[in-house]
This record gives sequence, structure tokens and C-alpha cells, in this order.
Amino acid sequence: MPRTTTTATTPTAHAPSGGPTTSAGPSTSPAPAVPDLPDLAAQAERLVALGVPGIAGLPPDDVRAAAARLAATAPAGALLVVDPRLAPPSALAPLLRLPARDGEKEGFVVVDMPDVDRFAPIEGVTLPDGPLSLVVGLDRGDDMANWSPDEALPEITGRGRTPLLLHEGIHWALQVPEVVARNHCYMTIGSRLRTPDGRLDTRTPAIWISNGTGRDGRERRGAPKVGWCWAGNRHTWLGFASAAGRLPA
Repeated sequence: MPRTTTTATTPTAHAPSGGPTTSAGPSTSPAPAVPDLPDLAAQAERLVALGVPGIAGLPPDDVRAAAARLAATAPAGALLVVDPRLAPPSALAPLLRLPARDGEKEGFVVVDMPDVDRFAPIEGVTLPDGPLSLVVGLDRGDDMANWSPDEALPEITGRGRTPLLLHEGIHWALQVPEVVARNHCYMTIGSRLRTPDGRLDTRTPAIWISNGTGRDGRERRGAPKVGWCWAGNRHTWLGFASAAGRLPA
């Protein structure tokens, strides 16, 4: 079966809600620049303001202290991340925000991904021990837009990089909402779900912007969205987020 391509003008394609669509051609819109991450102290304050330490059961001052300690040695552009066992994607997604014409929109997880928190690191991807960690050398992967996840993974690892995990991708968007941009969003294919027989579920998680169609609901038009796409399908509006590595905190 040939792979399906969906275009930047049709980002509503979501397989169970009507199946993939066929491309009329790739997007030609230039990718907007991704703003730099704030320093680690500012990231810690942002997490505290959002209530993430409370979700994770961590004292806010412990998060601040860890950020201050890490700032002395962390590479520039490092992302502060809370372990997903403490702050799972289902709890983080509603904290996402994007401006819209009719007001700021709250993030959400698609209704047909009730198992979002069961998506775990794939083989070869290891989380550092501890409640906090750093992700370094982030890249949204715009150059691989219109690749399938199956095609992108060996390319990412062949570059000596690691695919981003879903909770890491959400943390990035919590700190820099502009990283989720219309027609330039990203997949986090380091997270996958295994079926009871040990095979990989064919869904791959992604973060993009809802068009307010189908089961998303019209009121969610313009909202940041945690969803999924088939591992063999291509989408011109989705890159593949990756990192140079992870460091313990």
C-alpha cells in the first residue's frame, strides 16, 4: 500500500476520524524561527506558575534549586523536564496555550488517545534517573516534514540524535508556545505504545494545532493538540522533533 501524504492546507487529517487524505503538493510556507528557550531559572518559574510541581508532587523550591544548580554546567538551550511518571502527558496537555482570534486556546489530548500516558520510550531511548532531567540540542525537525515516522527514525538516529519523547515535546511547547506553529508542528516519535504481543502500536504521537473539525469541536479551533498519526504516513505540516541528548538533574 502506498504511503499517504497530507498537506499543510489539510491538517485535520486524523486517521480514525475519516482516514488519511491525499496531497495536492507540499507546503511552500517558510518555517517561522523558533524562539530560544529561556534560562533554566526562568523555566523553573514557568513550571511553578503552571502548577507542574504540584502535579508531580515536587516542592516548588526543589525545582527552583535544581534549576539553579544545573545552570552552572548545562549547555545553552537546555530544556528542563519533569519525569512523565510524575507529570504525565494527559496532565500537561491542558496547560498548553496558543493565542487565537477569539481568545487564548487551551491544549487538549484527542478523544481517541485515552491511552496517551502509556506511550513510553522506544528501544534505545533511556530517560535519566530522577524527577527532573535536561534535554539538550533541541530541533523541531522541519527539514523532515513530509517524511513518515518509519522513514524519519533511522535518519534521526543516523545523525547521532535522539527522537523527542511526547512529554519532552509538551515541555518545550510550555516554555516556548511559538514552537507549535501553523503548518510547522512536530512529531515525538521517541514515544510509542507496545501492544500485548510486544509489537509497536502503529500510532505515533504529535503536537499540532486543531482546525476545530470532527471530534475536536469547533470551540477548539486554533488550540494546541496532542494527537497521533500512522507510523507509515507522511504529513507536510509535521516535522520530527529530536535532541542531541539527555542529562540527569
